[in-house]
Amino acid sequence: MIDLQDILSYEFKDVTLLKAALTHSSYANENKKSGVTSNERLEFLGDSVLGMTVAALIYGENPDMPEGQMTRLRSELVCEKSLASLAQTMGLGDCLLLGHGEKKSGGRERPSILADAVEAVLAAMYLDGGFAPVERLISRYLVPQAGLPKYKNTDYKTSLQELIQEKSGQSLNYQVTGASGPDHLKQYTVEVKLNGVFIGRGTGKSKKEAEQVAARAALAKVTL
Repeated sequence: MIDLQDILSYEFKDVTLLKAALTHSSYANENKKSGVTSNERLEFLGDSVLGMTVAALIYGENPDMPEGQMTRLRSELVCEKSLASLAQTMGLGDCLLLGHGEKKSGGRERPSILADAVEAVLAAMYLDGGFAPVERLISRYLVPQAGLPKYKNTDYKTSLQELIQEKSGQSLNYQVTGASGPDHLKQYTVEVKLNGVFIGRGTGKSKKEAEQVAARAALAKVTL
């Protein structure tokens, strides 16, 4: 328990909440006489705690992102695959209390069990300390591991530049690859390359507009 609390960067006032969050139904069923309860109720609460926290982070970090894109981003962050990956990063599987059969069948690596456990742990943290520790954990682990860009403004060239500068030795280059139409309706096509590798293309009524569109396309796929 102590090691997991170190990983969570949170010390429980009521450590029984954490133990309950790590108790799978298979273990609870095998220990009914001891009054052990599973993490299913915590999982139910954790689903809402997770959704609310992620929605608030997306809303606050991306003031120019439209509602539809925020919805897709939230769905990607809270899906089973994302949560199971988070559980593996934290080594949560090794901390789970599982029944004998579930242990033998690989329950510690099963994505559905891991994802449910993450939700239960988040609920336990919320009940013990409110939203603050939950938000810190999600900001530290879940958002970065998803590899998703943050759109802090509509200057996509600046956002892309800031993103690639997080790693040294990166070089961006914008190049006009085409122009069509009469002068008063000219359409420019621009490609952006990262270290000489194509990462995005955009079209606009001016070179600057085409560069912004290209940068926006690149932001959607670039991870460093």
